[in-house]
Amino acid sequence: MLKNNTRAHGDPAAVWLVMAAAVLQIAATSLPALGIGEPIGSQSDEVRSLVTPAGWAFSIWGPLFAGSIAFAVYQALPAQRNSALLARLRWPAAGAFLGNAFWALYTQFFGLSAISALIIIFNLVCLVRAYRVFASWQPAFSPGQRWLAVMPLSALAAWLTAATIVNISASLRYHGVDAGEAGPPIAAVVVLTGGVIASLALARGRGNPPYALVFLWALAAIYAAGGQRAELVAGAALVAAGLVVVGTAIGLKSAGLRRWFGSSTGHP
Repeated sequence: MLKNNTRAHGDPAAVWLVMAAAVLQIAATSLPALGIGEPIGSQSDEVRSLVTPAGWAFSIWGPLFAGSIAFAVYQALPAQRNSALLARLRWPAAGAFLGNAFWALYTQFFGLSAISALIIIFNLVCLVRAYRVFASWQPAFSPGQRWLAVMPLSALAAWLTAATIVNISASLRYHGVDAGEAGPPIAAVVVLTGGVIASLALARGRGNPPYALVFLWALAAIYAAGGQRAELVAGAALVAAGLVVVGTAIGLKSAGLRRWFGSSTGHP
């Protein structure tokens, strides 16, 4: 039985798939620079809604991609091959990275349609699995686990939580669904719903700070864009941010900052 568990922890297929997928998701976004497909930003501008974040928000993909590569390299190190924590993260991470690559490829050629929304929902489901692992993991995280696994995957989960809401809204516009005068209140409800979802995830996920900070970044960008066009959206973004802070505080009350930032003598 011990041999079977060791083999499962060090599954070479999962280890190398994470590496390949982390690189592929970055390479997929580079095609427009080679004259293949349309930039994702251009596709997004064509179906911009009141919940679409300001353009500067998407610069976060630089750190997110860097974090993905850091995780991929870390989990492939010989010393980490049999890590029980990483064994539970490899397949969800590989699914999310591959999904990001397919989403980028599809969006660059076909735009933000309903299919792109389905792809990004799949990506989020994968990362929710990883997020739940972090929330339920009882041993203390080692510094390597904390900075090279928990932080990058939690941050990506937060961004895709917001991106899923934005993509669904964009896909409705892509398919000709326009709320007209009802647009601002509907957008406000969508933003509030996102805030409730994130707040619950944080309260139940021990206050995961990387998730909270990235989701607040997304809300700030929505406030800076749609919030300047509709007061209801601005108010909803502020309320949603408050909910995120409350959810974080509730989660941290049960776990403490030491879980996320403290030193550890646990396994690397």
